[in-house]
Amino acid sequence: MFLCVSGNPAVDKRIRMEHLRRGEVNRAESAQGFAGGKAAHVAMVLRTLGEKPEWIGPCGGGSGKEVLEGLSRLGIQASGVRIEGTTRINLEILESDGTVTEILEPGPRVGAEEWRAFLEKCQEKFEQGREGLSTIFSGSLPPGTVANLYGTLIKAARNAKCRTFLDASGEVLREGLQAMPEFVKPNREEASRLLGTRIDSLPAGAAAVRKLLEYGAQSAALSLGRDGLLFCAGTKEPVLHATGRIIEGRSTVGCGDSAVAGFAFGLGHGLSAEDTLGLAASCGAANCLADSPGTAKIEDIWNIQKQISVQRIA
Repeated sequence: MFLCVSGNPAVDKRIRMEHLRRGEVNRAESAQGFAGGKAAHVAMVLRTLGEKPEWIGPCGGGSGKEVLEGLSRLGIQASGVRIEGTTRINLEILESDGTVTEILEPGPRVGAEEWRAFLEKCQEKFEQGREGLSTIFSGSLPPGTVANLYGTLIKAARNAKCRTFLDASGEVLREGLQAMPEFVKPNREEASRLLGTRIDSLPAGAAAVRKLLEYGAQSAALSLGRDGLLFCAGTKEPVLHATGRIIEGRSTVGCGDSAVAGFAFGLGHGLSAEDTLGLAASCGAANCLADSPGTAKIEDIWNIQKQISVQRIA
């Protein structure tokens, strides 16, 4: 079982236009809205892989209702903890030359009592799932939220003997690592800021993955964009590197989330480190071909997986 936890849900709005002109009136060729936020993307890919994931997050206003209804239409059991604020809307602008611009709202302020209800609801889910539940904590937190929210939830999930996965950045990532999640996956920029070092080569990437284990993660991955994906399954395990054909697709938004879903699926089902990494890399790459973040087709995932090469580098 998989539970995808979002501290800051969103509606993803994708707009297509010929060219974005700053300071001028711009007319879109099309506009589409989808249930979004990183945890939602993870849940969508897990659903594509044949799982029946659950999703939980604080939701408010019409956009919060849109997130819940959108996930439900995809066959994902969504639990919204009601808040007074309005769930944010993230904007993705796609230009005809392939340029992608993202505008991410900060999200609503969530009150102490609302967070308390959210934590209690999550705790219920952890206890219900116990040893069979994999919990994935993804994304940012709204303004004014304590940075250790995911850390608190990770500790609660671990106490219930659930698997714990973390995909966050900045102080939220730093605080979450102290709770010793089973898995963590920052991208190159996020890891560089956390560790205070440049990651400009595969050896530097391998060293960064090892450092993430020292910071508290039991296993760690690092996405390097076009340079591939790194994974280490534990302190005594090798660092693996996955590469494949570069895919020029619609957008890279959601590729990291899709990879996290692949890791959660692989580790949750006891796949080898090599097979888990190969699946994660193919999920991330297939997302480039999707109509919206998190909606990669299963046939694309399997076809790309055949082209993924996994090698030990350290």
